[in-house]
Amino acid sequence: MPRPIVATIHTAALAHNLARARLAAPDSRVWAVVKANAYGHGLERAFEGLHSADGFALLDLAEAQRLRALDWRGPILLLEGCFDARDLELCSRLGLWHTVHCNEQVDMLAAHKTQLPHRVFLKMNSGMNRLGFRPERYRAAWTRLNALPQVEEISLMTHFSDADGPKGIAAQLATFDAVTHDLPGERTLSNSAGSLRHRAALASRSDWIRPGIVVYGSAPDFPEHSAAHWGLQPTMTLASRIIGVQHLVAGDTVGYGSSFTADGPLTIGIVACGYADGYPRHCTTGTPVLVGGVRTRLVGRVSMDMVTVDLTPVPTAGMGSEVTLWGRSAHGAVLPIDEVALAAGTVGYELMCALAQRVPVVVDAVGL
Repeated sequence: MPRPIVATIHTAALAHNLARARLAAPDSRVWAVVKANAYGHGLERAFEGLHSADGFALLDLAEAQRLRALDWRGPILLLEGCFDARDLELCSRLGLWHTVHCNEQVDMLAAHKTQLPHRVFLKMNSGMNRLGFRPERYRAAWTRLNALPQVEEISLMTHFSDADGPKGIAAQLATFDAVTHDLPGERTLSNSAGSLRHRAALASRSDWIRPGIVVYGSAPDFPEHSAAHWGLQPTMTLASRIIGVQHLVAGDTVGYGSSFTADGPLTIGIVACGYADGYPRHCTTGTPVLVGGVRTRLVGRVSMDMVTVDLTPVPTAGMGSEVTLWGRSAHGAVLPIDEVALAAGTVGYELMCALAQRVPVVVDAVGL
């Protein structure tokens, strides 16, 4: 019998969350962001739930090729653009749209010989200070691109650094508007947090929205708002079973470093899941977990292959009992991935992307 850990991808939940993102911007088209192998879900598996998107946004040419192999004929956007001049030929062959964020990418286009002009997305660095042209250089870049016969259409793009927090988007939006107010072209501004939290401000400005994490059932502004607040469903469940039980007395310790000490009689379950499966090692005593659909807590340190959980709230649990590390229990209860990530001092994105290759993955396409 195989080790009893499994990750389940819920394709109906992916479709539901995509629809929630679309509802937030009903007049915009929607890029489903599927970078990082669809945030750890697997591109081919996620495609089953996301094929109603208007386009897909990603980073790697190899992932774009995989999408085309799935018979996707709609738009695909390379969010970081081309890394080498040779990539432009593949963009032409696969019909890819791509971001232009630096002069070197403009130079590559100017030197590119093609019969098929390119659709490009000119990115402004409006305050994130990662990729993009600074506002004072943006129009010059647009003018250069607009003069190139290799360019068919220019769309305008920026990325918000603080859409998920109190600083908001006002300053960046004002900068973008001031520079681009009279430039033609479609706009794409809204990431997940922008789409949900700033709908009113962005309603007339985003021809395309770019939902990423919300598509995968995680709240972009947790813990201020939960996934349930935004009407999102978990798209990945990591589940295992209890493979051993220990009965402790006062003074007994648990795991490496003896980081947990029982202050009285305590029954714990040993679960087949550890950091080698992608469960975060930094989760400490108190991290929530579901046993048989009942919320309880992690105790002691996470090991490579095992974690230990307090069975006090679930006295009937024992060998073989279902354990949900995050996602939806077979009993219907939900443990948001954001809560586990918070306990580990990280974000849900990282947990999804860190799912280990050794964990078997199955697809649930039945429903929520």
